[in-house]
Amino acid sequence: MSLPTGTPLNIHSFLNKVNQFILNPIIVLMFAVALITFFWGLVEFIYKAGSEDGRETGKRNMLWGIIGMFIMVGVYGIIKVILSTFGIGAPDYISPSL
Repeated sequence: MSLPTGTPLNIHSFLNKVNQFILNPIIVLMFAVALITFFWGLVEFIYKAGSEDGRETGKRNMLWGIIGMFIMVGVYGIIKVILSTFGIGAPDYISPSL
């Protein structure tokens, strides 16, 4: 398999593609799971307000949802730091066109 003429093959474009097509979708998916877990815990906390066990389960799910969202935001930040350390800016799909 040959590359089209004029296609630069370097680490910057490779890392941009990995970030764009693998890491960012995984982070968004995991953030969505954490957000759903939080809201599920909130619904459970409200719905089972009369039961001590139900409230505790709701609190636990909300806590794990918040922890998950915090971790995903942290991972996103770490990836941004790593990319900027290597001198890689925002991926091509984010950069504004002039």
